[in-house]
Amino acid sequence: MTAGRIRVLITGFGPFPGAPYNPTGKLVERLARLPRPAFSDVERIGHVFPVSYQAVDAQLPALLAQHEPDVLLMFGLATRTPYVRIETRARNTITQLWPDADHAAILSLTIDPTAPATRRFGGHTRHLLHAAKATGIDVRPSINAGAYLCNYLSWRAIEAAERHPHALPLAAFIHVPKVPRDAHSGKPEAVSFEQLVDAGEVMLATLIQRARAARSCLDRSDHRSWC
Repeated sequence: MTAGRIRVLITGFGPFPGAPYNPTGKLVERLARLPRPAFSDVERIGHVFPVSYQAVDAQLPALLAQHEPDVLLMFGLATRTPYVRIETRARNTITQLWPDADHAAILSLTIDPTAPATRRFGGHTRHLLHAAKATGIDVRPSINAGAYLCNYLSWRAIEAAERHPHALPLAAFIHVPKVPRDAHSGKPEAVSFEQLVDAGEVMLATLIQRARAARSCLDRSDHRSWC
């Protein structure tokens, strides 16, 4: 966590097999540019990952080192879920069924054979759930981020936060459902893109508020476990 302005890294993913349109890239762009007074003193950096294990391993550490964010808010697409999912943990598992964009060979069913079965995001996910529900969107907690790139990025982000707790105290992963590419397509969806933006905005504001509280704890040299 750096002095000065709160810094937020917001990420999404590009398209992947079965999902030629991934709305998280557009969502990241909107959240990074929303003209809101509450975000006037916040630096927001948007990034869209290719759906590639190698890209995540190369780009995530580089982004964290370059920007030193106080908050990492990640989005991914869950094509079979009609509601928003706030992931509470990442699982130490990786699929061999669905190739990534690089068609990387997956030789193990675990991300790290020496690590525990799961890693948790932390209690702040409850606050995100409460904030998102207030927008009226269908949002639910999840204990299963899958076994593909979303889960993999979640694992690597929690791993980074655990290794450098004073540099990256808050990380969260949000799964969003499919939405139409065109707002005027007329296709019925349980959640609209604008609803995703509204929910994303309040979750972003919630994480920023908690990052400020965590920074205040550090400034006072208090024990920060309650933040």
